[in-house]
Amino acid sequence: MLFMWYPKCGTCQKAKKWLDAKGFAYDARLMKEEHPTEAELRKWHAMSGLPLKKFFNTSGLQYKALHLKDQLPTMSEDEQYALLAGDGMLVKRPLLIGDDFVLVGFKEGEWEEKLK
Repeated sequence: MLFMWYPKCGTCQKAKKWLDAKGFAYDARLMKEEHPTEAELRKWHAMSGLPLKKFFNTSGLQYKALHLKDQLPTMSEDEQYALLAGDGMLVKRPLLIGDDFVLVGFKEGEWEEKLK
């Protein structure tokens, strides 16, 4: 599994602690330094079954500074993917990617169910 996270994020810290406590093996990648590529985002979005908007960190400073709440509805998917791929801090975190699933954000119950 691939765990995409930002160490200063409290939710990411909780998710990492949870994974470690459960003994799951994963590769960790820092969201800010090694942000997802556009190709990865397209693949993960398709695997997740979620709306693309769910991949945006809507509570992040960058999201608010760029006024994306107002801009996203008029942007094409291609533009949204390019934006996400250009700045890891715009991507909702953490992400947990397995062979056949993608979990966006940390909801313990959801992670527990998926990783049984």
